Amino acid sequence: MLNEEELKKRIKDLMFDNMVHGHSNVLGVDYGFTQPSPERYPFQYFWDTCFHSIILVAIDEVEHAKLHLRSLFAVQKEDGFIGNIIYWKKIFPARFTDFFQMKGSTILQLRAPHMSSIVQPPIVAHVVKRVYEANQDKSFVQEMLPKLKLYYNWLANNRDFDGDNLLSIITPFESGMDWKATFDPVVGFKGKANPKLFLKVVGVDFKNFLRNYNLSKIKNADYFRVKDAGFNSIYARNLQDMADLCDVAGDAEGDSYRKLAKKVTKAILDIMYDEKDAAFYDTYGKENKKIKILTPTIFYPVIMDDIPDEIGKTVMDRHFYNSDEFDTPFPIPSLAQNEEAFNPEASTYIWRGPTWIVNNWFMHKYLIKNHHKNKAKTLLESMVKLFDKSGFREYYNPYTGEGYGARDFTWAGLILDMMNNER
Repeated sequence: MLNEEELKKRIKDLMFDNMVHGHSNVLGVDYGFTQPSPERYPFQYFWDTCFHSIILVAIDEVEHAKLHLRSLFAVQKEDGFIGNIIYWKKIFPARFTDFFQMKGSTILQLRAPHMSSIVQPPIVAHVVKRVYEANQDKSFVQEMLPKLKLYYNWLANNRDFDGDNLLSIITPFESGMDWKATFDPVVGFKGKANPKLFLKVVGVDFKNFLRNYNLSKIKNADYFRVKDAGFNSIYARNLQDMADLCDVAGDAEGDSYRKLAKKVTKAILDIMYDEKDAAFYDTYGKENKKIKILTPTIFYPVIMDDIPDEIGKTVMDRHFYNSDEFDTPFPIPSLAQNEEAFNPEASTYIWRGPTWIVNNWFMHKYLIKNHHKNKAKTLLESMVKLFDKSGFREYYNPYTGEGYGARDFTWAGLILDMMNNER
């Protein structure tokens, strides 16, 4: 079995093997980022960069973490927008369908650094805070804070479609969990994934592309208008982190972010929580119809401080520890075992059964904080077994631990942060 020192060495080697450095003459900046997996994911990705920065802090490479974050914001638009994929030198996307995630004007300028027109879960304020906590560099916070403000203000101004403080996503790919089964009813699909689902999901991106990512037109068309529980939980948590960063920088706007965080949390409780089912559901449409499909994001909101303890305990007891749902030999499956769409095997249609490290990382913090030490230990031990058995893979079979998807996948490094969190 791998010990912590062996893990740290292998993960450090992996991070530096996958790392890319370069210079953009167009933008006049040096950049650096880590590819999640060079063969399958060769670009800079928004929330992957956030995870990579946390991993770099865990292996005492804080300056590299800063470079990763500076590179992410080097392509930020004047209005604050940052896309989910940044293309520095490679002109074309890895997948043809990713063209539909860009505006037409972007495709005409592919030779310059460019990015997609969709977002990913807004976890970057938390990451900047973690970098600050690693070396107390207040100047880095002061450097990043104006850019972070632009970014979070863009989200609040452009994605709160209904004025209820919750953000809407406009494609499944914005959730970070591309083929998440929650979205099946929204696109008119049911059952095990197949090529019909592919057409329906890519069809959403194509409709957005035809509207040139005009958010007003997309909102009014209402063909994919989803409030994702995971996305909004991350948003609420990061608004609190924004408040903390403002306090560090001596910025008076901290209270406004703190107040907005409370409003978002209240909206999550009011709109997404189903008391009868003890679950936080994604919703869709103008009517906020709950999508009653069980994925790990049904318990993402419990990580927030303002969620009542009794609700958090009820959700966890009902679902997290349920052997028919999420309690498997190698947790946490990306879909409850008793859901019709569940498939624990390798598939093009990911996030529909196999175990992904990031869900363990999110929930580990809650387990430690709320004294679920045995379960927290189980998560860590299961991850070590996964790496020992199958190496650093994109995702794993929740029953056998067999590794699937991309090889040399960097998210494995989050286990070091979890180990530090336990200490």
